[in-house]
Amino acid sequence: MVALLGALFTSVGPLAGTASAGTGSPTIQSDQAQASQIEQQIINQGTNIQNLVSRSDLAQATETADQARVAADAAKLAADRQHQAQAMAQLRRVAIHAYVTQAGLAAHTPVVSMFGAANATAEISRKEYSDVAAGNLTVAVANLRTARNATQAVQTADQNATNQAQSEVTTLAADRRTAQAALNSEQAMLSQVKSNLQTLLAAAAQQAAAQQRAAEQALAAQQQAAQAALLAQQLAQQQARQQAQPPTPAPTPGPGSYSNPLRGISGLTPERIDQGVDYSGYGPMYAIGDGVVLSTVNTGWPGGTFIAYRLTDGPGAGLVVYVGEDLNPAVSVGQQVTSATVLGTLYEGPNGIETGWADPSADGVTMARDYGQFSGTNSTAFGANFSQLLQSVGAPGGVLQNTPPTGTLPPGWPQW
Repeated sequence: MVALLGALFTSVGPLAGTASAGTGSPTIQSDQAQASQIEQQIINQGTNIQNLVSRSDLAQATETADQARVAADAAKLAADRQHQAQAMAQLRRVAIHAYVTQAGLAAHTPVVSMFGAANATAEISRKEYSDVAAGNLTVAVANLRTARNATQAVQTADQNATNQAQSEVTTLAADRRTAQAALNSEQAMLSQVKSNLQTLLAAAAQQAAAQQRAAEQALAAQQQAAQAALLAQQLAQQQARQQAQPPTPAPTPGPGSYSNPLRGISGLTPERIDQGVDYSGYGPMYAIGDGVVLSTVNTGWPGGTFIAYRLTDGPGAGLVVYVGEDLNPAVSVGQQVTSATVLGTLYEGPNGIETGWADPSADGVTMARDYGQFSGTNSTAFGANFSQLLQSVGAPGGVLQNTPPTGTLPPGWPQW
């Protein structure tokens, strides 16, 4: 049994945790393989323990059966001892009789010497002596010796069986404890390997996320660079076209008169009327008349451009005009402008330009917003009024989205 268990544990080999002594750091694949190996070892170890438990149960049952047999033999031994006691009593009586009568003393001297002197009735002595004379004494001695030998053999066999059963139970119990300790160690090692595997998976996920973010940032940078290059190319093309076909300068208007601010735009296309009027195209954008520049930029507008100037002459004197979005400013705050002043250059961007009436603060808010007329896509009364102004100086008007436009103009607002 001990040799069998020794061979069994030798076949299992060392714990899987000893694999960490190899070269290199652990990886997800190595930890997964190690975890699978340990799980298989745990399965094998569990089978070994089950076999040990079965053998231990069998040995325990054998020990129990031996104990029952020992109990039966003890009962038999008690009966044998009773028979021995009876035989000895019989011999004692015979010896006493022979001693008293001196009859047959020479023949039975070895028997008489086995017992001490004792008193007995003459009747019993005579009967026992008769039995001795009949040859029963020899039979009684033989039976006594046979009973003694049988009893000793039973005792020896029972003691050997009991000792062997106890030894086997003790050995199996020790083997079970050893196997259970090995199983516990392997389960602890499996938990450690799985923990390491989870750590590696988490690190791999973080690394993949970082790589994904870096790739997205690089792609965004490439897209921004491409967009900037495209805008630069479009601007260069516009400038080249302008140089090839310079616009015909309009006659310089007199003081108090307004001019078409869109007269230098190539490919001019009127679009919707909303807060103001939207246009697309490319080229120089002029001031509509005499005024002073209040602002040139505002990050709240697409493209970041918001040129606002207050009219200082004509019917709209005191009102503020704005033009914004895809426009490169050519003026600065505080600069005096006339209808011959180029406010900025319209480039072919995604938004085009929008021009109309601005809040007097020039903070990027339109009059349509001030009066709550604009909801996102509708035409407003202020936008329609500015479209009429542009039409009055020869520019194309915008496209109404709803009729009539939303809202009304303040009393005294100039009409065109």
